[in-house]
Amino acid sequence: MKVPTPRAADVVDPDVHLPGSPTRPLRSIGVRVAFSVGALVLTVALVYVDRSGYKDSASPGPLTFVDCLYYATVTLSTTGYGDIVPATEGARLVNALVITPLRVVFLIVLVGTTLEVLAEGTRRLWDQRRWRNRMQDHIVVIGFGTKGSAAVATLLKHGIAADRIVVIDHSRPALARANGMGLVSVSGDGTRSGVLEKAQTSRASTVVVATERDDTAVLCTLTARQLAPRAFIAAAVREAENAPLVRQSGADTVVTSSEMTGNLLGTSMLSPQVGAVVTDLLDYGKGMDIVEQPAGPEQIGSTPRACALPVLGVVRDGRLLRFDDPAIGTVRAEDRVIVVRARDSASSAASSGGIG
Repeated sequence: MKVPTPRAADVVDPDVHLPGSPTRPLRSIGVRVAFSVGALVLTVALVYVDRSGYKDSASPGPLTFVDCLYYATVTLSTTGYGDIVPATEGARLVNALVITPLRVVFLIVLVGTTLEVLAEGTRRLWDQRRWRNRMQDHIVVIGFGTKGSAAVATLLKHGIAADRIVVIDHSRPALARANGMGLVSVSGDGTRSGVLEKAQTSRASTVVVATERDDTAVLCTLTARQLAPRAFIAAAVREAENAPLVRQSGADTVVTSSEMTGNLLGTSMLSPQVGAVVTDLLDYGKGMDIVEQPAGPEQIGSTPRACALPVLGVVRDGRLLRFDDPAIGTVRAEDRVIVVRARDSASSAASSGGIG
């Protein structure tokens, strides 16, 4: 008879790590074993101190240490062969007031360990099932190194909820950092469709490819585009010559990290003030920020140059127009504008739709 294969929703996926305090079953079991050993040692000590108050049907005379260990073991485990029994009132009183409660606690510890393991597995299964059901239009970040973690930090500063971001990485420290930030993390290779599906990439609205190698970025982009044909994919590459290949793989936008860093260094050497301003604009939440937001009443009907806040561009019908493009004319009500504004104003812009 063919055994049916369990569905993914019916089993706990060990590669999906939900945020929260991670359970440590080995530590929990170790604590319980230590408590059980302590109860056993205490029972042996009590019986050995009053060994003359016990009677062994197999051999006359006081109990030996081995006899005490044997009696404590069979008593706490409720085996109770009955060959060694308390014979004096003092020994029976110790059994009734001390050893019997220890026996009960000993059993509770053993049964509690089993119940905790079963309950933890069921809880994780429910949590993962609930998470899968609510994941829709979220953000998947492939790679949680320097670039990926900086991208996530910027998203969080813009007001994106942590439960809308899923991180994929193969590094345990990176996954632990992601969980510590309240993010769901998936352990695995971002170039594999099975790993991307664990992050519900097919239902994601945005995919960020922030791997360390350019060839990996190409494969991740190809796989992500295949799974999520309508998602917006932003990818980072180190070398500019690889940017066209990543675009052909399906990326909507490509950022060249080494070239941008070199440009910023050159600008800073020619004009340190300009470099400082550009760095300030790129570091969201400090000083000045660049934000995209719906056109406000103070901008509608005005040219970009006449607006109070510096307008760098206008997004119209999905197309970006620079502030000096004559096709803009005046800002329309349905336009979105890219402006430079102070930190406090930028925070309010993020809450009103500053991130598209």
